[in-house]
Amino acid sequence: MDVNAAVAAAAAIAGVLTGVIAMLAFRWSERDQKRPTRTSLHTDPVLPPGVDTVLSVLRSSAVVLDEADAVVKASSAAYALGLVRGGKLSVEPMLQMARDTRRDGEIRQVELDLPRRGTGRGEALAVSARVAPLGSRLVLLLVEDLTEARRIEAVRRDFVANVSHELKTPVGALSLLSEAVMDASDDPEAVQRFAGRMQIEATRLTNLVQELIDLSRVQNDDPLEDAEPVRVDELVAEAIDRCRHQAGTKQITMASNVWSPEGIDQDGRREGGTADLHVWGNRGQLAAALGNLVENAVNYSPARTRVGIVARRVPAPGGDMIELAVTDQGIGISDKDKERIFERFYRVDPARSRATGGTGLGLAIVKHVVASHGGEVTVWSAEGQGSTFTLRLPEAGAARDRAQQHPGFDDEAGPTDSSPYASLPAPEVLP
Repeated sequence: MDVNAAVAAAAAIAGVLTGVIAMLAFRWSERDQKRPTRTSLHTDPVLPPGVDTVLSVLRSSAVVLDEADAVVKASSAAYALGLVRGGKLSVEPMLQMARDTRRDGEIRQVELDLPRRGTGRGEALAVSARVAPLGSRLVLLLVEDLTEARRIEAVRRDFVANVSHELKTPVGALSLLSEAVMDASDDPEAVQRFAGRMQIEATRLTNLVQELIDLSRVQNDDPLEDAEPVRVDELVAEAIDRCRHQAGTKQITMASNVWSPEGIDQDGRREGGTADLHVWGNRGQLAAALGNLVENAVNYSPARTRVGIVARRVPAPGGDMIELAVTDQGIGISDKDKERIFERFYRVDPARSRATGGTGLGLAIVKHVVASHGGEVTVWSAEGQGSTFTLRLPEAGAARDRAQQHPGFDDEAGPTDSSPYASLPAPEVLP
């Protein structure tokens, strides 16, 4: 009896121990399942509170990396710049900066030139990268695109250098000529000759300063604030009057298909030529742009040749456009020069520009005026065959409507491969 009781007691004790062990094993297994593993730390990291919101409003490209260099968070700008590819930071110098910051906790910043990917262009992408620790495990990378800022700074440096050079030339010439006048004070013929040269250089200096002022004005002013309908025939007449003396000296014929204001019948309609055309914009700026083109055509054309001005209305999406083409029979422009002729101070033939008093700013002014009026300027030219510069501007009614509905509109049209006015009838010769 005692033996049976002892066996029963031992069995009960063994059962209790087994139950306790099973319960402890279950609790241990449950706690082990809730514990975060190393894999989960990598695949499901958590950003500190508020960081996601801050990153979404930053203008800089933002990338957050974990301790395994995997991308936890990246802004759309970072993908657009090509910084993140396949869930990894693709720029090795930035990746090394992130590793160094993760190791010692120091903030680092560097400027880099990155190749543009997928654009086919050779210029580099200038960026400023800043890396800082974000909590105990994460690293924050902020990248600022400096490409446009660097381009503007380069343009500013070139402009200052060009202006300094252009101003130095006539100023130096005036200084030397004044010394020559003083040394030749007893020679009236020499004094007269040197004084004539001084007048030429003074005129050149005055023209340069005036064109610098004009260029600054067209870049800073909004021509459509005081816009009005401008008659095309009046613009053409003003441009021709501006260059009539130079054309007469070289025996260059000035021709246009736009009749003079006197060519009106008793009902007030045009007698032949094109219909009454108007553009919408600043009269002074438009007259200066067309005048620059006509003046260039006269200055760069051989004697006893012809300069033509043709105006016409062409259909376009959103409203008709007015095209004004200035054609000459000069030496033409090479393909490599056509890409740069609208740059400030760029001259196809510097020696000829000095002889004609050109400053290299005329076409730059034309480009800015036309762009600010919602149009464009294109050029066709072939060496030995002359050139055709075409202004394409919105017609008055359509331009006014679009300017009111969509401020800052811009019509797009590519340059033509051949002179668009080569097949038109010969324009009437103006008196």
